[in-house]
Amino acid sequence: MSARPTALVTGASRGVGAAVAHALAPTHDLLLGGRDAEALAKVAAGLPGARPWPVELTAVTEADVAGIDRLDVLVHSAGTVTLGRIAETPAEVWRRTMDVNVIAVAELTRLLLPALRAAHGQVVMINSGAGQRANPAWGSYAASKFALRALADALRLEEPGLRVTTVYPGRVDTDMQRGVRAQENGSYEPERYLAPDSVARAVLAAVTASPDAHVTDITVRPVGGPAS
Repeated sequence: MSARPTALVTGASRGVGAAVAHALAPTHDLLLGGRDAEALAKVAAGLPGARPWPVELTAVTEADVAGIDRLDVLVHSAGTVTLGRIAETPAEVWRRTMDVNVIAVAELTRLLLPALRAAHGQVVMINSGAGQRANPAWGSYAASKFALRALADALRLEEPGLRVTTVYPGRVDTDMQRGVRAQENGSYEPERYLAPDSVARAVLAAVTASPDAHVTDITVRPVGGPAS
């Protein structure tokens, strides 16, 4: 049995989730969560003490978390975004966005609360600048991220034995961002976006804060780039 703390990171097959996994790997054993088992295995192969945890996050059950008796860190990084003005956004987009970005987070957290309580652990929720302000065509995504912010705030008050951190990145150089820019019919300018490693370092700062410190909110913006 490893004496190292354990972290579970969702969305760990790429982007910010993979960067967070790399940042935590020197000090934590890792469960790498997501749907793409092959991609998760590739990330895990390069990290000591890491193993894939393939799962459909919108349908996670008690059976999926069986055997996780103690969890020091839970990082929610998986997410989805579909842009569109409210007049053009059908109910199925709202439901899918809320299901992935909020409900799946709430349910996985609920199922893992006994393991987190056992470790006096920490929950980190990767939010967005859209969780602090809503812009045209971002209604469904912003609503989900405002809800994610409320979820974190409520969890912090309900579970005083845990540390709960929300990280609000601006635009990040990821495949997801490429999809966003395609939806916006805009050019992709990676030099104007945050590197995934920069977001991961913010997560690491919260996780490695001294025991008397509870880092509740971190906002990270790209220098000279768009806020969200």
